[in-house]
Amino acid sequence: MTPTLILAPLRGLTDSTYRNVFSRFFPGFDSALAPFITTYQGKAIKSSRLKDILPENNENLSITPQILAKNPENFQKIATILADLGYETVNWNLGCPYPMVANKMRGSGLLPHPEKIAYFLDAIQKAPLALSIKTRIGRTHPEEIMKLMPIFNQFPLTELIIHPRTGIQMYKGDVDLETFHACLDLSRHPVVYNGDINSIGDYNRLSEKFPTVSGWMIGRGALVNPFLPGQIKQLSIDKNHRQTLALFHDTLFQCYQENLSGPGHILGRMKGVWFYLSHSFVDGKKLLKKIQKTTRINQYKDIVQSAFEHHDLLEEVTSH
Repeated sequence: MTPTLILAPLRGLTDSTYRNVFSRFFPGFDSALAPFITTYQGKAIKSSRLKDILPENNENLSITPQILAKNPENFQKIATILADLGYETVNWNLGCPYPMVANKMRGSGLLPHPEKIAYFLDAIQKAPLALSIKTRIGRTHPEEIMKLMPIFNQFPLTELIIHPRTGIQMYKGDVDLETFHACLDLSRHPVVYNGDINSIGDYNRLSEKFPTVSGWMIGRGALVNPFLPGQIKQLSIDKNHRQTLALFHDTLFQCYQENLSGPGHILGRMKGVWFYLSHSFVDGKKLLKKIQKTTRINQYKDIVQSAFEHHDLLEEVTSH
């Protein structure tokens, strides 16, 4: 059976521009989860907050919007706006690990408080959209998710996306497959796996271990190797990998030149892209250092052109 693959949200990277350009060059993803929208005070939300999830800006790859919230009333306000835009499902972020978020009891910061999560879910039952949840297995301890699974099971979720790390782990250390397995057995909702799918081998091992998983969310692995979703699905891929990557880069760079103001913003965004993409190259660390030191657009272009012309790609990137 063909797996369902979902592009994970990486704030500051997988915006609508990136998603649209990515899907033009690399097949495999069925949909994407958009980076979170934060709630707002006052009567109206700033239009800039909605730009990324406007339907007209997401024609190439279908998305599910995500909301970061701890107040159900504020969540409902944005959900109503999203429903008016034509969306049918929204995702609640219970996974963001960053301290500036979690310390305000948002994202993974809510996970040690099952009573607050239960109150929130009960309060938004009349929201105009179906609900999915993306979560970690806890803020500080994996046992936290065990208190949450019975709560999640009480409410009509479309799916539960689980990254089997705690919030304080950030993206370090091993994923906790034992706790994920327990969650999979307990859940009455479809479960999506998210975390450390960086190669075909990773996907094969996980899919064999968890055959009942309903979907697979891939983030950093696809930013490093954009061919990975197509490789997992065994899709036909242009054999000139280097040329495809170069065309993808040039198109993305041009779009950011058109949409971002000033060389600082453009270079900052592209350096974020290369933080991952450089790992596709044999000498990626040296390449990344050169790119990170650049302060001028022309210098950046020269380095990147040389990389695509002369630097070898890793074997796992060019495999079929």
